[in-house]
Amino acid sequence: MNSPVAPFDFHRCLEACAQGDRRALQALYDHEGARLLGVARRIARDDASAEDIVHDAFIRIWTRSASFDPARGSARGWIYSITRHLALNSIRDSRRETVLDEADMDTTPTLQGGFDDVDLWSGSAKIYRCLEKLQPAPQRCILHAYVDGCSHAEIAGLLGAPLGTVKAWIKRSLKALRECLE
Repeated sequence: MNSPVAPFDFHRCLEACAQGDRRALQALYDHEGARLLGVARRIARDDASAEDIVHDAFIRIWTRSASFDPARGSARGWIYSITRHLALNSIRDSRRETVLDEADMDTTPTLQGGFDDVDLWSGSAKIYRCLEKLQPAPQRCILHAYVDGCSHAEIAGLLGAPLGTVKAWIKRSLKALRECLE
């Protein structure tokens, strides 16, 4: 008889990192490294940059693990947030801009079209269902922000919507997603 596999404990892993346990960092890397690389690769659109971003993310996770506050969110979310922010900063620092024209907008992934090239969505049926509940414009804002790595201003330009509206859509959508996932 197979015994159930215990879920990975991100919080405990971060606590161990804060205590200087290198094995905890290795376990975290073994468990999430490939998925974090997928997130960084999707945002940076470059394998070498994505690898550097993940390397820097794990250094930051190691050096700042003691600052993780579970009252502000999940440990896994904190780890992904670090990676995502480093990836976005890398793009901004290198001043690379991806200009999308109307033809590109037609090929931008949507929920209905699937996410064949996005490792992030594999096995995430619950988030997929929650995203489907959002209205189309706020849904695209979330996808542009968290899948494509666009800034709020870039999203406003892509959608032809006021910046304040985009920010409000993202804020309300994140709240709705949190409630849906609970």
